[in-house]
Amino acid sequence: MTQTAQPADAIAAPWMEALPPRVRPYLQLMRLDRPIGVWLLFWPCVFGLVLGATVQDRSFTDWRDLYYSILFGLGAIVMRGAGCTFNDIIDRKFDAAVARTRGRPIPSGAVSVEAALVFLVAQCLTGLVILLQLNNFAVALGAGSLLLVAAYPFMKRITWWPQAWLGLTFNWGALLGFAAQTGNIGWSDAMLYAGLIFWTLGYDTIYALQDKDDDALIGVKSTARLFGANTRAWVARFYVIAFVLVLASGYAAHTGWLFTPLMLAAGAHLAWQVKKLEAEDGDGALVLFRANRNTGALIAIAFLAANWFG
Repeated sequence: MTQTAQPADAIAAPWMEALPPRVRPYLQLMRLDRPIGVWLLFWPCVFGLVLGATVQDRSFTDWRDLYYSILFGLGAIVMRGAGCTFNDIIDRKFDAAVARTRGRPIPSGAVSVEAALVFLVAQCLTGLVILLQLNNFAVALGAGSLLLVAAYPFMKRITWWPQAWLGLTFNWGALLGFAAQTGNIGWSDAMLYAGLIFWTLGYDTIYALQDKDDDALIGVKSTARLFGANTRAWVARFYVIAFVLVLASGYAAHTGWLFTPLMLAAGAHLAWQVKKLEAEDGDGALVLFRANRNTGALIAIAFLAANWFG
């Protein structure tokens, strides 16, 4: 078995280097050396959980709030890993042709397709155990997300808008968190979900700028290729729509007076990304993409502070 090369967009992780060589490729398959995806999957869950508590007119301080937060954190790690594993199995030939991804465990030969399939099943079963801790409506809703996850790797082959499908998939936690609290989906949560889809459209378009030249050579579609020189303007539009819809979701849930001023900090952070964005700067695009961890944190602070003090 060949040891995996360090993927180009990985973050140095000394703790991972201390692990046995046979273990490390599987953690890289989960992208644990690139934790930004876990954050981007986890933050919508937090938004949904807090919004669910808010519409119930209660403070997000109950023991079950902490319990759900831990469950969703673990779920974000496991299911992001499962999604990446499935994606890498399907995209292994594409990944081998792209400079940024050819060092991933499957195209580099560090993990066989058969071993990756077994690992995928194990992650999905772990995710199922976590999901079964929620109410029946949330369990059914969570199971429905698997259709989105399964279809995602194929979107770049058939549409110029795979980032939109990722938005549908990656922000499902906003619906699931709300459903875990309330047993249903409300209008405020639907607006939150819609807003987060546009957030993902923006940040994943930025992410796709790294690969647009390679993608053009191998025939992979993306919004980064579609928008070309107009990428900054499109990302700005997506971020404005995202900000307005997330703000509207807070108003619909009666989050209180603190929500608006605190959301302005998140809006300013999105505006900073647009200002710094250069369509031909792949390294800069990766920095801006990773900065959305902080955007999510700012939105979470707005929801939490409004719930506690608004």
